[in-house]
Amino acid sequence: MKRTITALAGTAAAGLAMLAAPPLHAQYRQKIGHSPAKCAGGDPAVWVTINGVSASRGTIRVQSYRATAQDWLESGRWINRIEIPAKAGQMTVCMPVPGPGRYGIAVRHDVNGNGKTDLSADGGAMSNNPSINIFNLGKPSYRKVGVDVGSGVKSITVTMRYM
Repeated sequence: MKRTITALAGTAAAGLAMLAAPPLHAQYRQKIGHSPAKCAGGDPAVWVTINGVSASRGTIRVQSYRATAQDWLESGRWINRIEIPAKAGQMTVCMPVPGPGRYGIAVRHDVNGNGKTDLSADGGAMSNNPSINIFNLGKPSYRKVGVDVGSGVKSITVTMRYM
């Protein structure tokens, strides 16, 4: 009897833990505001310095992904997205991440702000500044873009590329 009660209690506790865990879809597609103060605290984040922004018009979009084959640049698999007005030259963005781990950062400059990729005008960058060519079609391996983030802030620099 005592063994049955203990087993039931363990099963109930496991069930409650599953209910308390956030649903899988809540781990993705979080649109957040830009808050540089989040890189001043002790929480995991990536401080992204963006060099070579071509113009002070349009929108800069920064997205974080898990650096895995299943997530990197896959539709709807970004973790956090920050969109801010573009400023020519250099910009900095604080990108919070869910916890210590390996992440990839993608940056896009939508020069005319239409929400579409215009290959003749828009630019992009990725963590670790991987080479992009016809063979990887703008999607370098998650291994090349992955940066390790510990319990604090990781600083990276990316360089925008335009056609």
